[in-house]
Amino acid sequence: MIRHLLSLFVCSLFLLVGTISHGQERPTTPPKLVLFITVDQLRGDFPTRYLARFEEGGFRYLIENGTYYTNAHYKHACTETAVGHATLATGAYPSRHGIIGNDWVDPSTGTFVYNTEDERHHIIGQEPVAHQGVSPRNLLSSTIGDELVVSNAHQSRVFSVSGKDRGAILPGGRAGKAFWYSKSTGDFVTSTYYYTDYPQWVKEWNAAKPADQYKGKTWELLNDRSTYIAGEIDDRPYEVNFPPLGRTFPHSLGDNEHFYLILAFTPIGDTLTLDFTKTLIENENLGQGPATDLLAVSFSSTDSIGHFFGTSSLENEDNLLRLNRTLAELFDFVDKKVGLDHTLIILSSDHGGAEAPEYMETLGFETGRVNLDYFKKEGPLREALNQRYSRDDLIAAHNHPYLYLNANAMDTAGLNIEAVEQFIAAEVVKTPGIAFAQTRSDLLAGRVVESLLSRQIRRNFHPQRSGNVYIVQDQYWFLHSTDAAKKLGVESIGSVHGSPWTYDTYVPIFFAGHQVPKQTVDRRVAPSDIAPTIARYLGIKFPSGSTGNPLTEVLK
Repeated sequence: MIRHLLSLFVCSLFLLVGTISHGQERPTTPPKLVLFITVDQLRGDFPTRYLARFEEGGFRYLIENGTYYTNAHYKHACTETAVGHATLATGAYPSRHGIIGNDWVDPSTGTFVYNTEDERHHIIGQEPVAHQGVSPRNLLSSTIGDELVVSNAHQSRVFSVSGKDRGAILPGGRAGKAFWYSKSTGDFVTSTYYYTDYPQWVKEWNAAKPADQYKGKTWELLNDRSTYIAGEIDDRPYEVNFPPLGRTFPHSLGDNEHFYLILAFTPIGDTLTLDFTKTLIENENLGQGPATDLLAVSFSSTDSIGHFFGTSSLENEDNLLRLNRTLAELFDFVDKKVGLDHTLIILSSDHGGAEAPEYMETLGFETGRVNLDYFKKEGPLREALNQRYSRDDLIAAHNHPYLYLNANAMDTAGLNIEAVEQFIAAEVVKTPGIAFAQTRSDLLAGRVVESLLSRQIRRNFHPQRSGNVYIVQDQYWFLHSTDAAKKLGVESIGSVHGSPWTYDTYVPIFFAGHQVPKQTVDRRVAPSDIAPTIARYLGIKFPSGSTGNPLTEVLK
């Protein structure tokens, strides 16, 4: 009887283990290529919002053939481009990968640091310029591409392409080769971190000047205006009127000193990225080597168009229809060169995007734009500090979302930094449009109220890079930089992102191709789960800072 019961127990145990492991088995053969696509500012609802009018391929291919996660949200607070790309590539929070914003202030020097800044590596073909050298050195965690290269002694290769430098450099990691679009020349460029000179095929692509074919052209609607959801709201006063582009269709691309910059604010930016990517795949023979290669591609036009015209604008609607075509063309090209059944495709976004405050105000929301002048030398916050402490030099800088204090001034005045932080936090929340402020001292001491918002801020905090006070705007309010707008010669930027609210954290996640099952998953997941999922899929170790969990549905 005992032997019989023991036998039943062992059999049951084997069945249980088999059941548990069955849902997390790796594919029997590895893919030849991992195609990791990021669409900048692709909010989670966009793929289904316009699905009825998407042509075959593109988003339709992903939804109809892959695993689609409909409820994915970033878990950190600062939803900016560099932060999201770093999280996608590493599976880590900003507190661990170190990219806490698009830029930050170096407390030792008081200078601003761009997320990929590296004075040691200038752009190839250009004279070295202060603060314009770039590399991945500020990224503290390894990326999934780095781990892939390490796993097989460099048999795998990693390349990264984007319309933005940070969209290429951060996903490419330290072991990859990164290229990005130059808004001043229309070329795709790289830095001396990656090469001593451009590969011949890059020289030929740049020499052909593909961008120049659009000089004097216009951006027209792809389809009849009557078929668009936003067909009747083409001209809204808060959209950016940047000449000669304008804010209504047709948009003139012109041929002035801003021509290459203007292309980035239209779907043509993604068209050029696609063309360069196809040329890279062809010339570098990606997916043809002895081990799995990885190609990261970040399409940036959706972000630029969202900033200029708004997330629910006619321009963004037309852009997404065109983006679907761009993705379909990329998938078709990869299918011919590598085979989609040999390619693991991942698509997500670095952040979502908000509706313009002026639009939400028409729906009855109390919204507005908090001008960043509030934090400047002549602003109300400095006046309050001067009245309280008789010093007007206590703020070193404000770089959203962080306010940095002047440590030298604090020491000279003999002030307690914790007390000043608390005073500032209490002061800023009096301002309409500011919802919350969290101090550095409270974060370091663990004096935080347990909530989703406090966890998001904590995940964004890095002790050597984060500022003294983290400031959160209220829902649908913008913390608005007039300086950024003035550089473009316009009054304001139409729409921004960067908040911890749902519209900014919400993105889609797709896995498709190779041996990925077809399914739609509604459980809440995070983009930080993507890199661990790829690692598990390929049978390699997770990136060094990874905090995410493998998405088991993809591994079934």
